[in-house]
Amino acid sequence: QVQLAESGGGVVQAGGSLRLSCAASGRTFSRYAMGWFRQAPGKEREFVAVISWSGITTYYGRSAKGRFSISRDTAKDTISLQMNSLKPEDTAVYYCAAHESMEVASTAWEYWGQGTQVTVSS
Repeated sequence: QVQLAESGGGVVQAGGSLRLSCAASGRTFSRYAMGWFRQAPGKEREFVAVISWSGITTYYGRSAKGRFSISRDTAKDTISLQMNSLKPEDTAVYYCAAHESMEVASTAWEYWGQGTQVTVSS
């Protein structure tokens, strides 16, 4: 059974930081791009960041640029999202995903985690 499991969500004050992690199990995603998306209540799922299978190439959504950093540990099949300078508008459920190529459209991605809640208080 393929599984992606997120962890690290929680409640943080505006200006604070959180680090999300995603662990893959059931198969190896070493040749897959992996990414983060988020969805706030009443809004569409939004692209946050993606990292190539090698870990060399990264790409960020506009809301994440300059504040968030995605990384991966290929040996452990895990990725992380370091989120700094958090704002109340970053409040959302954050999802980890895997796909054969780097895409920004959430509909293209094959594998998804269950999500982890991030709440930023003002």
